[in-house]
Amino acid sequence: MQEDIAKMAYNLGVKYESEYGGCCQSTIAAIQDALGIRNDDVFKSCTGFGGGIGLVNKGPCGALVAGALMIGYIFGRTREEFADTQGKRFAVYHLVEQLYNKFVEEYGSAYCCDIQSKVFGGVSRDLRNKERFQEFLADGGHKDKCPIVVGKAAQWAVEIILANTQ
Repeated sequence: MQEDIAKMAYNLGVKYESEYGGCCQSTIAAIQDALGIRNDDVFKSCTGFGGGIGLVNKGPCGALVAGALMIGYIFGRTREEFADTQGKRFAVYHLVEQLYNKFVEEYGSAYCCDIQSKVFGGVSRDLRNKERFQEFLADGGHKDKCPIVVGKAAQWAVEIILANTQ
């Protein structure tokens, strides 16, 4: 059952990123849909996290950010628990570290530019530049490169979430 849900997250991540673009929002949608939860505020708040944050390519992968956000959404402290007397934030840090480690193991980094370089065979592009963005698309950016990264991120996050759900 958990394997099926994680595989669904992977498939939805690949589908959403290839159809709509936006690694962070595509990952959020895949995780939410696979787990049968929905929060449009979380989804909307991720709009600026594509392409290494604002397409600058130098920030963390938006798919990683999405996984971290969903882990925090499910296990994190509420505003009423801000004092964190139960140490929820440290438990979330540990779970997010697991996701981060998956990225480093798979891609050698958690940064968009490094992940792009890995999946594009040594090339990383500034997606704010129209010519570079067209090259990104022509090389499969939204066909078989970033969709796979998003699918894996969604799957890994769901696996972590399900493994820690009582």
